[in-house]
Amino acid sequence: MSPKPMVRPGGRSARVQAAVHAAVRELVGEMGRGALTVPLVAARAGVTPSTVYRRWGDLRELLSDVAVERLRPEAGPADLGSLRADLDAWAEQFADEMASPSGRAYIRDALLGDPDGSNAGRCSAYAAEQIGTMLTRAARRGEPVPDPELVLDRVVAPVMYRILFRPGPPEAAYARELVANALDGR
Repeated sequence: MSPKPMVRPGGRSARVQAAVHAAVRELVGEMGRGALTVPLVAARAGVTPSTVYRRWGDLRELLSDVAVERLRPEAGPADLGSLRADLDAWAEQFADEMASPSGRAYIRDALLGDPDGSNAGRCSAYAAEQIGTMLTRAARRGEPVPDPELVLDRVVAPVMYRILFRPGPPEAAYARELVANALDGR
């Protein structure tokens, strides 16, 4: 499969992407994911199927792209006054959102239509950005801060493993325990 062409931000490309993403979300809500086809999405978005195929390759890659956008945090992490409090609240929310039925579906879609790993990398970057924000705030307050990769490895990775491979959602206490382990260096 050939690499996707570079896309200019804004303009027609951004309008097409927004229309196609909206069409996917609407159609999934109306008829379910299983009934979705590229021609249905294209018709709803007001573009030709060839536009969708040219831009996304196939339905799995389109669903993956939509999922990655849905997994993007809508706001920065809360500032609760300390790194421990910030990370506890963030990890609990992250685990809860990712373990929800829609979160699991977005994770599945993001990974299924991601032949080169770029969408997984975007999702990882979202978490890293949120963690970086909390660590930067903590450093400004004079708190000791761990390496961002350590937080990804000790908080995000185990939460995602639990969501993907264990029955039931991770508990809030589990997320807080992971944060404690990351901050206390265990």
